[in-house]
Amino acid sequence: MEVKRIGILGTGSFLPERALTNFDLEKILKTNDEWIYKRTGIKERRIAAPDVNASDLAKEASLRAMEMAGVLVEEIELIIMTTMTPDTACPSGANWLEAKLGAKKAVSFDVTAACSGFVFGLSVAEQYLKTGTYRTALVASVEIMSRTLDWTDRESCILWGDGAGAVVLRSFPSSSKNEPLQEKGRGMSEVLSIHIHTDGANGENLLLPGGGSKTTPISYESVDRKLHTLRMIKANESVRVAVKRFAEAAEEAASFNGIAISDVKWIIPHQANLRMLQQVAKRLDVPVEKVYLTIEKYGNISSATIPIALDEAVRDGSIQKGDLVILTAFGGGLTWASSLIRW
Repeated sequence: MEVKRIGILGTGSFLPERALTNFDLEKILKTNDEWIYKRTGIKERRIAAPDVNASDLAKEASLRAMEMAGVLVEEIELIIMTTMTPDTACPSGANWLEAKLGAKKAVSFDVTAACSGFVFGLSVAEQYLKTGTYRTALVASVEIMSRTLDWTDRESCILWGDGAGAVVLRSFPSSSKNEPLQEKGRGMSEVLSIHIHTDGANGENLLLPGGGSKTTPISYESVDRKLHTLRMIKANESVRVAVKRFAEAAEEAASFNGIAISDVKWIIPHQANLRMLQQVAKRLDVPVEKVYLTIEKYGNISSATIPIALDEAVRDGSIQKGDLVILTAFGGGLTWASSLIRW
C-alpha cells in the first residue's frame, strides 16, 4: 500500500466581532488591566453573540480555508471538528458543520483533546489521507469558551475567548518524495510529521466536570455547585508541566525530521499564557520573536488558537514559501502534541 504525502491547501479563521477588554472586566471583577496583562499577556478576547453556535464560527473559518485552497464543498470527503464546546453533545459539532456547509459527500465527526485538539485533529485526518481512504479533508477547530466560565473566578475567566480556525488538507502520491508538492502548478505546504501524547492519570488538573454521564441529568444542585464551568486545579504545577511538554513536543518534531530547532522559522504554539510561552522559548533556546503570538488580542481559545495563529501568519506574510514551522500544544487530558510543516 502506498503511503501518501499530506499537503495543506488553505487556511482560514474567524473571530466574533465583540471584543471584551481588560477594562471591561474591571467593571465586573475585582481586577484591572495591569494585573491581567502582567500575569497573562492578554489585553482582550472575543466573545460570541448569544445566538451564535460553535458550528457557525467553524463554518466561516472553513469557508475561508476552502476559498484559499480553491476547493469546492463537493470535494470535501472528511470533516473533523476539534472542540470541547460543540453545539450539542449529540449530534456532533462536525455534523452540524457538515450540514451548514452543504458537504453532502463528507463523513464528519468530532475529536476532543482540549487545547491540543487541532494537532490531534490533524493526526486523525492524516491517517485517513495517507492510507488513501479519503483525498481531501477539512479540519476545523472551534471553541466558545465564554460559555464554560465562572465569571466570578478572576483567576480563570480572564484567560479565555471564542473563535475558530480551519485547514484544508489533501493527499498526494509519495512517488516524488524529494520534490515539493504541487497541484496545477501551485506549490503546496507539506505536513512532514505529527506527534501526539496523553497522560490520563493527571486529567483532573484542567476539568469541566458537568455535562458528561458522571453528572447527568443536569440539576439545580449541579448548577449551584458550578460543575458546568471550567476548573483549573494545581495551576502552578500545571504551568511547570505545560512548559516542559510544550518544549519536548517541539523538540520531538525537530528531532524526528533531522533538523535543529534553530532551522525552524516559526514556532506556533497553543496560546495559553504569554509568560508560559516566554518560558518555552527560553527552554528551547530561541528568541521570543520566533514564537508567533496572538495571545494579547484573542486570549486562550483552546483548540482553535493554533489554526487561528497559523492562518494569521500565512495571511500577514510572516510565513513564506520554504519556511519550516513547528506547531506545539499542551492541554487538558493531559494532552500534548506537535507537528512540523514545510511551507
